[in-house]
Amino acid sequence: MSKADYKNPIPSKSQHALIVQQLGLKIVSGEISENEKLPSEVDLCEEYKVSRPVFREAIRVLNAKGLTYSRPKIGTVVRPKDEWHLLDPDVLFWLIQTTPEHEFFKTLSTVRRVLEPELAYIAASTANEEDIERIKHAYDGMEKATTVEEFIEPDIQFHLAIAKATHNDLLAYMSKMLVLPLQQSIQVTSLRPNLQGHSLPRHKAILTAIENKDPLSARHASLVQLDDTKMAYDLIKK
Repeated sequence: MSKADYKNPIPSKSQHALIVQQLGLKIVSGEISENEKLPSEVDLCEEYKVSRPVFREAIRVLNAKGLTYSRPKIGTVVRPKDEWHLLDPDVLFWLIQTTPEHEFFKTLSTVRRVLEPELAYIAASTANEEDIERIKHAYDGMEKATTVEEFIEPDIQFHLAIAKATHNDLLAYMSKMLVLPLQQSIQVTSLRPNLQGHSLPRHKAILTAIENKDPLSARHASLVQLDDTKMAYDLIKK
């Protein structure tokens, strides 16, 4: 994305979004380091050709995402990474863009391994008929898909439906926040030949265990599915 042209200014809303994205990417990528002070307001307003109110609104957004903080007579400073709101959709998107793919996949795989088997375990104990129908509907969508693009959305909905079936609002929310990286992961692993032949039986095993109210089998089936995902990624990236 190019910077704003002083002779052909873009609308304020776009200017605001431009600053948020460009500074956000610089911070998340490490181009602007943790605890480093951003250039002065005057300098950045000149660089982006925007008014101070527009620039200050952009900084408020970055502050709200946990990337920066602002203090009188100090300016705006980048927070340590462990204070960033990593589940914020924009921050996640910038991480995906700036982190080497294999490194991000490894991080996501660890998070999924901690979260998804336990979601399946809980769902097998708490899912009602409506929950099970929702999971089955997503599975049916995966089964009917004829292209990778058609497969991805019901695959995501399958995992979200399991999270919802736990009847734990916080777990469901966490799962929704991970939709973007999950989508990126599925797009890569779905490039494996015979996608449905590999993926459907493993998802069906999770569904069957939840239908049978068998938490241990649901957890095990989820772990098997995640192991297969890692195998698919390793195969594609060879």
